Amino acid sequence: MPERLIAATADLLREQGPAQIKARVVAEAVGASTVAIYHHFGGVPELLTAVVSQGFSDLRSAFADASELSDDPAAELFAMALCTRDLARSNAHLYDLMFGLSTRGTYRPLSASPDSPSNRFAECYAMLVAACGRLIATGRLDPITPDEVASELWSAVHGFVTLEAAGQFERYADPAVAVLRPLCTRIIVGMGDAPDRASRAADAALTWWVDRTGGGA
Repeated sequence: MPERLIAATADLLREQGPAQIKARVVAEAVGASTVAIYHHFGGVPELLTAVVSQGFSDLRSAFADASELSDDPAAELFAMALCTRDLARSNAHLYDLMFGLSTRGTYRPLSASPDSPSNRFAECYAMLVAACGRLIATGRLDPITPDEVASELWSAVHGFVTLEAAGQFERYADPAVAVLRPLCTRIIVGMGDAPDRASRAADAALTWWVDRTGGGA
C-alpha cells in the first residue's frame, strides 16, 4: 500500500498538479480510504515527502546508469544532464517540488529521516561531484575543484530545464541538441577541455541516451 500511494500521488502530480494532492483524491486513486494515508505516512505532507524522496531515488538510479560512460567523464556528465532533463519532462510538477520551484500550500519537505529529500538530493549531488572529480583527474580541465565544476554544471542544466519547461525553446526541433549540448560543451571547454573532446563527449552521451530510450533526445 505505501508504494501504491506514492505511485498514485506521483501520477496525480504529473496529470493534475500539486493542487490535487489531497488525502481523499489520493485514496480514491488506489481504492482505499484516507485512513491508509494517515496510517502509513502520518499525513499528506509526509506522503509528499516520500514522493519527492522517491523522485531523487529514481534520479540517482538514472545517474548510476550514466556511469556506463565513465570511461569519458565528460560524456557521463552530459548523460546526467539528459537524465535530469528527462525527469522534468516526465513529471514537471514532481521536478518542481524536488528542487523547490513550487510548493503545495503549507507543504515543506521534512528532513528528519535518512530518506528525507535533502539526504536523497545529497546522494545525487555526490554522484555528480564524483564524476566531476574523474574528469579533473584526466587532466583535461584547468585546476579547479570537483564541487566548483558540479555547481556550475548543475546550475546551467537546471536553468535550461526550467526554461524548457516554460516553453522558451519550442522553436527548436530538439532543444537537447540545439541548446543543452552547446551549453554543456562550452562550459567544459571554458574550464580547459579541448573543443573536439568536449564535442565527442556530448555526442557519445546523446548516442547513449537514444540507445537507452529507443528514441530521440
